[in-house]
Amino acid sequence: MKLTKLEHAALIVEVAGRKLFIDPGSYTTALTDTARADAIVITHEHPDHWTPEQLDRIIALSPDVRILGPAGVAAAAQGYPVEVVHEGDTVTVGEFTLRFFGSTHAVIHSSIPVIDNVGVLVNDRLYYAGDAFTVPAGVAVDTLAVPAGAPWLKISEVIDYVLAVKPRRTFPTHEMLLSRAGKDLSNLRIAAATEQAGGEFFVLEPNESLDL
Repeated sequence: MKLTKLEHAALIVEVAGRKLFIDPGSYTTALTDTARADAIVITHEHPDHWTPEQLDRIIALSPDVRILGPAGVAAAAQGYPVEVVHEGDTVTVGEFTLRFFGSTHAVIHSSIPVIDNVGVLVNDRLYYAGDAFTVPAGVAVDTLAVPAGAPWLKISEVIDYVLAVKPRRTFPTHEMLLSRAGKDLSNLRIAAATEQAGGEFFVLEPNESLDL
């Protein structure tokens, strides 16, 4: 299984020539190599995690692709055949077994409504919680996508999250709001927490890959 990190929160997972896209949003360069896609997972409705244009680019070359997300995504993406998933669901699509965890986005501020959000475990190897710190109960996480910067987090929460999950490997995601100096600082803190828990940190830049 091959993981490729794109800008911000977007990921591509490939197995046996088939692809899974996760959270292709507005801060991600326009997708081009979108053939052979089995599924798209959208963790929540915010535009940095999906746009109609990105979905259209995938559908154009993979017309049978399935789109999965919480109810808030289905409501926001009207006109697209979003299959609503909930915490505790397991869905198999082609080469990918997807287990879903959590139900809500992290709180940004008490004045901002909390929206739906699901985390996804891919083939029991890669876990990505979307915009949340949901710890997947009962799962020994192999590789964890760790949010590095956002209006809904502070670095102490990121460190506690990594220490709680205790993954074998981590890499940073959700980082397009950070300067280069900010990315480097977050990476240092994520790396330290990962190593404290006995894991290994990988500094993946956009379009770099990791074999899982």
